Amino acid sequence: MKHLTILCVCITLLIGIRAHATSNAGDSPAPNSTDTPHEATLLANSHVFKTNDGVRLWYREAGQPNGTPVVFLHGGPGEGSQTFARYVGPELEPHLRMIYLDQRGSGRSQRPKNSSAYSINRMVLDIEELRLQLGAQRIDIIAHSFGTILALEYAARYPEHVSRLVLASTANDMPALMDSQCTRLASSDPVAYTRAVKAAAGKTFPHCNPFKAYPDQREQAYIDRNMFPDERVARVVEEVDSADGLGNSGESARALLNNGLTRYRFVKFARISMPVLIIAGELDFQTPVEEQRTLTRNLQQATLLVYPASGHFMFVEQPARFGRDVDHFLAEH
Repeated sequence: MKHLTILCVCITLLIGIRAHATSNAGDSPAPNSTDTPHEATLLANSHVFKTNDGVRLWYREAGQPNGTPVVFLHGGPGEGSQTFARYVGPELEPHLRMIYLDQRGSGRSQRPKNSSAYSINRMVLDIEELRLQLGAQRIDIIAHSFGTILALEYAARYPEHVSRLVLASTANDMPALMDSQCTRLASSDPVAYTRAVKAAAGKTFPHCNPFKAYPDQREQAYIDRNMFPDERVARVVEEVDSADGLGNSGESARALLNNGLTRYRFVKFARISMPVLIIAGELDFQTPVEEQRTLTRNLQQATLLVYPASGHFMFVEQPARFGRDVDHFLAEH
């Protein structure tokens, strides 16, 4: 779990591949199954293009050959698209033209040598260059956690090119997310909270770094409690994430942290006029439901769905429901 700890120390949202089992057996991944798609299948219809700043980005097309491209933006930063494709691809690809993009520094895409090449602004431009590469006038976007930052920023900058947004475990206000975790920590463990405050002093975090609240050996346990209640599924999904040697190196997270990620707030609400579906996990303490309710109220055409008994990775915990909800939303709008 090393790469997960690196990310969580850096930022408040961990978009590592972690999840918990749900009581709905039809939606749950089998706790003892670690099968992943065959490499040839995974790489079928994959492409690489070079951005205007010289970074090679990898993406894969799957599903229907025609129709509006549905671009998936993974979290992390730095996780890659493979786990979403593994769990939700079978639910969406029979009906949709799916595009799985590995963001710069993630998955099979190139890692820039210069940390200044990682920024929200630059990664938004990457999405626009992908759209041009696809030759599409408009796209739909499905995004998870850190990816929702990119989705909102892209839609605000290029509203004429976005038809619909699906945002899962949305992270649009990083200081608010940090405050939420610090408040929860202060009430549950004042001693640990004091350590977190001391750890944040003079650093890029606000007043508290909740991921330094415990000694190293307990950091992962704290992270796990925030994300899911079942360790078995966490192990299964991380194996899928790292099966092809594509685990998160933490490079993009560190670079974005140094470029001000913990201070990020999305404020361009008036620019988001397209329909938006926001999906939250009831047990997600990384990106709490209340923060996602606030975003829903701030957007013009937003609908919020809360998945009971699910955490930060509801699309792994309940892939069939996630697929149905996305299909229904796209069909209705």
